[in-house]
Amino acid sequence: MNSDKLDLLWAHLHSLAVLGEHGSFTAAAARLSISKAAMSQRITELERAAGVPLVQRTTRSVRLTEAGQRLVDGTRGAFDQIQQSFATVRDLAAAPHGLLRVTAPVAFARQQLVPRLPEFLRAHPQVRLELDLSDGLRTLAMEGFDLAVRHTAAPPETHVAWLLATTRSVLVASRAYLRRKGQPAEPGDLRAHDCLHYPRPSDTPGWTLRLGDARVVVPVTGPFAANNSEALRDAALAGLGIALVPDFSAQAALRAGQLQQVLPQWAVEGTFSENLYAIRPYSAYVPRAVEAFVAHLRTVFAHGFGV
Repeated sequence: MNSDKLDLLWAHLHSLAVLGEHGSFTAAAARLSISKAAMSQRITELERAAGVPLVQRTTRSVRLTEAGQRLVDGTRGAFDQIQQSFATVRDLAAAPHGLLRVTAPVAFARQQLVPRLPEFLRAHPQVRLELDLSDGLRTLAMEGFDLAVRHTAAPPETHVAWLLATTRSVLVASRAYLRRKGQPAEPGDLRAHDCLHYPRPSDTPGWTLRLGDARVVVPVTGPFAANNSEALRDAALAGLGIALVPDFSAQAALRAGQLQQVLPQWAVEGTFSENLYAIRPYSAYVPRAVEAFVAHLRTVFAHGFGV
């Protein structure tokens, strides 16, 4: 068969695949919005061109022959690619739409992300957003997430990562606590204070502080530890001690004067990452809703969480 005639049969190949999926001329014709007679004619013409039977007909059902199944299996990838390519082109002209599933750390989501969502959803009324609050690592593709917001130093190499903001760790305490226990003047003074820390798998909790070339590791103890920065911040607000938290957790309380920074000239290292990313598995096609949401996050967090 010459190529000109073969070109006329591309739609027939797709019809064969739909017929194999539905097992009925009537159902396949309805799926393709053509008549049953037209559907039957397409398969007949395809069988004539192939020179072998592609469909086995019975009084109750239709199934593909071995040759028909091989033809469908061999062309499925090409049709899937065509469908994906067309969806990509169509999406370029469409407004962001559809369901967007996002996972983010609990404290960050509650304190910083959720307050920024109404603006995005009002700007994109065709997008529905489902937010998963979790500090655990998620397998994005397997669990069906489109995007993850993560505090991490090294995004997975198999993923695409957009830097949203840089962050830093800060030491904070309530004014009442500092009046009672005194204001530390240097890192070593923390040994005499109640320190609220994020538990790590080590026998002796410690904070690492740096000022220029000076680097000090201070063992800390205190009445409370938690693997959630919001809980540590609230414990500091209650006057339980000095808490080490990311700046985004302390931002509002510092601005309101409810908390005060401790040793502000010293940088705290190692407990929390300094970068906040939006992450998704690599794919050639990125839905418009994902692109729009990442652009929104990069705009609202562009200036970080300066305190």
